[in-house]
Amino acid sequence: MIRPRRSLLFMPGSNARALEKARNLPADGLILDLEDAVAPDAKAMARDQIAQAVTARGFGKREVLIRINALDTPWWIDDITMAGMVRPDGILVPKVSSVADLAAVADRLKAVNADPSIRVWAMIETARAVLDADKLAGASREPETRLAGFVFGPFDIARETRIRMNPGRAEMVPMIVNCVLAARAHGVEILDGPYGDITNADGLAAECAQARDLGFDGKTLIHPSHVQACNAIFTPPEAEVAMARRIIAAFQQPENASRGAIQLDGRMVERLHAEMARRTIAIADAIAAMT
Repeated sequence: MIRPRRSLLFMPGSNARALEKARNLPADGLILDLEDAVAPDAKAMARDQIAQAVTARGFGKREVLIRINALDTPWWIDDITMAGMVRPDGILVPKVSSVADLAAVADRLKAVNADPSIRVWAMIETARAVLDADKLAGASREPETRLAGFVFGPFDIARETRIRMNPGRAEMVPMIVNCVLAARAHGVEILDGPYGDITNADGLAAECAQARDLGFDGKTLIHPSHVQACNAIFTPPEAEVAMARRIIAAFQQPENASRGAIQLDGRMVERLHAEMARRTIAIADAIAAMT
């Protein structure tokens, strides 16, 4: 079943008001954050608040992830123990650089007897992770890793590699494409990182459109004001959905049942277009079911 992931909004776990507000935001998903948005002396308090919020439920159809602290910190074991007990939809692990990192997470989830429904998402935000994206995505074939997808982390990659974050991200496109190809080769989802300029609506729209065109399933966000624009850009246009339905209907005609290609509106349409059309329809229907 396809799940819309147009927009996943980071919400700081240390901000109780933000956690409450998240229940009514139009994002497809929420990432309750224990890492970057939380100061070291507030980690324990944030962990408790997230535990209470997730246990209380009330997030509707929104997907709920908990971002734990990185595996080289003293907090991650307590974070993942809590997450395993309160059963979010998934756990987002920052700075995953090796299959061994995924194995460590899997071992801890097994140790706390975490429900099998909890999925793991890996943040790709180091040079090593980009270089080994295929190995990391391939780990999804081992059920114990629970790997559901990647989140591309441009800011940490820029910090580590010294590649500049210029408008348009031309310098990062090869890295992005490498990660998208790895995700698609192994059947996992991939989300783009957030856009940092909160007040630049045009820049946000341009980066969301770029992310969509580069093959991302959606985008993570750091401000609620970005949600509606992001949703709009990642929603298939009505004309595209209508054409997808026509393509499927055309191939379902008895005279086209054995054909690999047909003519529709003066252009050739192949079976691969029917496969793409099915996904477009599935996404559109899933989005409609969110409301």
